Formats: sequence, structure tokens, C-alpha cells
Amino acid sequence: MTSAKTIVSRSPADTERAGEELARSLVPGDVVALTGELGAGKTCFAQGVARGLGVVSGATSPTFVLVNEYRGRLPVHHVDAYRTESLTELMDLGLLELFDGRGVTLVEWADKLRPLLPARAITVHLAGVGDEVREISIKSGGASAAPPDTPHR
Repeated sequence: MTSAKTIVSRSPADTERAGEELARSLVPGDVVALTGELGAGKTCFAQGVARGLGVVSGATSPTFVLVNEYRGRLPVHHVDAYRTESLTELMDLGLLELFDGRGVTLVEWADKLRPLLPARAITVHLAGVGDEVREISIKSGGASAAPPDTPHR
């Protein structure tokens, strides 16, 4: 069964709260695929999810290390595909094993790895940048990682 909802965020705190709210429903093996323009708030949303999963250390963007791991009520794997060049590179990181693991996997720039995403992925698209109000679209049940015309950079 698919479900969808849209949340309006007027601030980074609203975006983090939306992530925290989603975290309440996450279970082991869940994959959260985040898409949106540079500066749309993907990392902010991921930080809220991590906090909602009990991560107390504070999540940071894994842009240069590609994967950060945190301990919470569930293990949290935070992946940033922005600087990756190929699906093979992502697979070499062990991404498919993370997807089938005992934790929750958050993937920023998930549109870059759409073919690898499991059908069960929860997709979160953030629209708006800078001081603009954000629209956060959350879809579960096998929805695509982003609208087809959404650029990944």
C-alpha cells in the first residue's frame, strides 16, 4: 500500500521536526531516499530523522566520507551520493548490504542511485532553496525517488 503526504516547512527547525516525525515509524531495514536541489534541506531532514531515532551525537553530512554510521534505537547509516560517479562505486560501498541490514539507511541524492533503491524505500523530496518555504513530499510503498524531471544537481 502506498501512502503520501506533503509537509510545509518554514524553517530548518520545521524540516528537522518533519524528519523526527518520520523516524517514529521507521523499523529495521527501512531506506529513506532523499532528493532535492543543493541547499533544499536534505541533510537537515536527515539530522531530524537521526535525532528521532535516538542519535545523540548529532548527524553531519557525509559528503566527503560518503557514509556515516550512528547509534540510536536502531543503527543509522547516512549515505551521501553527491560525489559518487557510478552505481558500481555505490555498490562497492556495501550499499545493498546496508539496505538489507538491521538499521535504517538515509540516502541523500538518492536520484543518483534510483536503480539500486529497494521497492520498499520511503522517498522524501524537498522543494525550495535559500529562504524559500520548503515543501517536503514523503511517499512510502515503492514510489520513485524523485519526480522524473527533477535534476540531481
